[in-house]
Amino acid sequence: MLTQRGRYALKALIYLAQTEGSERPRQIGAIAAEEQIPRKFLEAILVDLKRARLVESVRGQAGGYRLARPAEEIMFGDIIRATDGPLALVPCVSKLFYRRCDDCVDEATCAIRHVMAGVRDTVSGILDQTSLADAIRVGAGERAPHAGDGADGADAADAKDAAETLA
Repeated sequence: MLTQRGRYALKALIYLAQTEGSERPRQIGAIAAEEQIPRKFLEAILVDLKRARLVESVRGQAGGYRLARPAEEIMFGDIIRATDGPLALVPCVSKLFYRRCDDCVDEATCAIRHVMAGVRDTVSGILDQTSLADAIRVGAGERAPHAGDGADGADAADAKDAAETLA
């Protein structure tokens, strides 16, 4: 499940992406007020996002935060990993944060591991192909990004059905 921290990070970066054309960085207070995010919590989130090189800060009276790269290049998966850690539901299938499960007898034959690897692949396939720019377009009523052209041939409806079955 997406944490509140991850949700606020997504909201803040979508806000920054929507104002991307402006050269002026956005102040924390403005982002917090517009997106209804507690200011202190947003400050901590932005530090993590800066460390992950997703945003950059500008000092001074006219300072604030802006995207470090164009919105088309910042993916949901990158944002969630920066704030919440691995996308995988169990550590033994994480590609970036792998750790053997404490109670696992044999990873090669573990049914849970095999199912969770499929879940990870589906979730990361969607999140790693969905940019901030895609989210803005969807929010404006355009077709969902990558619907019907999934990397593995599955379409968004199949992914949604699979997610609902597992929920």
